[in-house]
Amino acid sequence: MSRLRIFADDAPDSATFDSRDGDAIARELAGIGVTFERWKAVHDVAPGASPDEVIAAYRADIDRITAERGFTTVDVISIAPDHPEREVLRAKFLDEHFHREDEVRFFVAGSGLFTLHVDQRVYEIECVKDDLIAVPDGTTHWFDMGPEPEFVAIRFFEQPDGWVGHFTGTDIAGRFPRYARDRA
Repeated sequence: MSRLRIFADDAPDSATFDSRDGDAIARELAGIGVTFERWKAVHDVAPGASPDEVIAAYRADIDRITAERGFTTVDVISIAPDHPEREVLRAKFLDEHFHREDEVRFFVAGSGLFTLHVDQRVYEIECVKDDLIAVPDGTTHWFDMGPEPEFVAIRFFEQPDGWVGHFTGTDIAGRFPRYARDRA
């Protein structure tokens, strides 16, 4: 189940907001320009499924979203817990960074943790199957797929290099808890 926790950026042990209600999550995130929607992932795909399988299963949704929002590039990240490069892939975006275009992800299986740093607040969003999140360009954040990653997300871009992270060099991400599925 999706979850949003909000912290002061100097208090990683004390959430000021904690909710699993999709409407409450969407309202809170809208206040900082982030889109959060609950869609329906109608095709079963397992973490580790090939990008071609996922794109074929969701072709109609992909075509609709790219037409509505003007995306030109779509890819898939599909990682199972036994992926041989899981540690390298996890480490890739664990530090605070931003992108020069919106970061749009539709989770069709599994889960991951987006953490946003906006105006001295940290927004920790556990995204699960059926979640669509759109983080505005320039928003500092990090992403943790956990030590045993298990998720499939369709990623949408305006430019082929839209996924490139621009790292801030701060240590804030290391001061907040890492992702552990099913934590209280």
